[in-house]
Amino acid sequence: MRTLFVPLAVLVMAAPPAFSQVAQAAQAGPLHSQSSMSAPSGTAAARVQEPAGPLTLRSAVAMALQANPGLSSALREQEATEAAIVQAGAWPNPTLDAQLEDLRRDNRTTTLQLSQPIELGGKRAARVTAAERARDQAASALAGRRAEIRAATVTAFFDVLTAQERLRLAQDSVGLAQAATRAAANRVAAGKVSPLEEIKARVAEAGIRVELMQAEGTLRSARQQLAALWGNPSPRFTQVDGAVDQLPAMASAQDIANRLADAPVVRQARLEVERRNALAELERARRIPDVTVSLGAKRVPASEGENGGSRRNQVVLGLSVPLPIFDTNRGNVAEALSREEKARDDLAAAELQLGTDVAQATERLRSAHATAETLQRDALPGAESAYKAATKGFELGKFSFLEALDAQRTLFQVRAQYLLALADAHRAAGELDRLLGNEGEAIPAATLTTTTPAAR
Repeated sequence: MRTLFVPLAVLVMAAPPAFSQVAQAAQAGPLHSQSSMSAPSGTAAARVQEPAGPLTLRSAVAMALQANPGLSSALREQEATEAAIVQAGAWPNPTLDAQLEDLRRDNRTTTLQLSQPIELGGKRAARVTAAERARDQAASALAGRRAEIRAATVTAFFDVLTAQERLRLAQDSVGLAQAATRAAANRVAAGKVSPLEEIKARVAEAGIRVELMQAEGTLRSARQQLAALWGNPSPRFTQVDGAVDQLPAMASAQDIANRLADAPVVRQARLEVERRNALAELERARRIPDVTVSLGAKRVPASEGENGGSRRNQVVLGLSVPLPIFDTNRGNVAEALSREEKARDDLAAAELQLGTDVAQATERLRSAHATAETLQRDALPGAESAYKAATKGFELGKFSFLEALDAQRTLFQVRAQYLLALADAHRAAGELDRLLGNEGEAIPAATLTTTTPAAR
């Protein structure tokens, strides 16, 4: 019986050596990809809790990149594609067949056969190429997600910073309204003005207190949105540190043009074209039939008339080739080619839409820049001077309360417009970073200085 298994042993020894390499790669691939990426670790996004006290933009961005669940999800997708590459490179498994003819011992024929499919036409290489393009897509999606989270964190940070300044403005407004109410009450007590002036002052003060409560609510909401980026539903930081009255830098047209070609959405669309091309090559390769080589041993009864009646061993060789008569994979090839063309159309559409979105964000940033600079240079100083003069004149009896109140409202409206322009500028800058994929570690210079009140 030993001679029965000699051909089988020869075939097993001749099997492709890639099995052990594939098994090792299956264990090392995902681990290597995880260690080479600067992204969250563990089975879920690591939960972090910001320290109590002031919060800087650098710390906020670091915590968001460490613990954002969306970033962890993108990392898991990349690890999955690494495993898919390992699977795509696997060789087909051999097949062991055993056959027994006739249950009577003297007439029994036993056959053992080992079959190995052999892929032709470069199917394995095409599968690996398609899996690698999917891996590249996952890596690009991870990088794009990091840029998106960073841009969202920067925008949320400046929303909190602006909300802090609005709250400070509302608190100052309440203080000024209280002073105006006291001045009106003193003039009424002195008999210089009608009691109606004091009533108007108190009504104006009540309205400003409502604005104060609204500013407090806006700040609480902005703090929660910022902390939610690293998965903390209850913010612990007391305030954010930064200079809200420093505008974000304007990117040059050349810099924007250079970054357009490598923007996340364009990069993803370009990689999809490459992946679809690889899938089309795979479908073309599948039109070539594979062969199956068989090697085995057959033990048959002794023929009539042979001396001793001993059983004989025979070597069995086989070759199996499917005939591509009815199924030539023509439909799958046509589908793959159509999807490749669709991916090219999607790439052109993505480039067009990106150019439109970037142009709009750039225009919003330019407009907000010009508005904020104009208000800071021209409107704010004039409004402050008018308010101081009206307040002083009201105290001296030269101006009516309505004139002083009008100057106060004008000043506060200009301040609110200035803060709104600053917020719009930072949002537009964050939108540009999201669209263009600014994944760098540079932090806007405006956030590295101590918080200073907006111009008053």
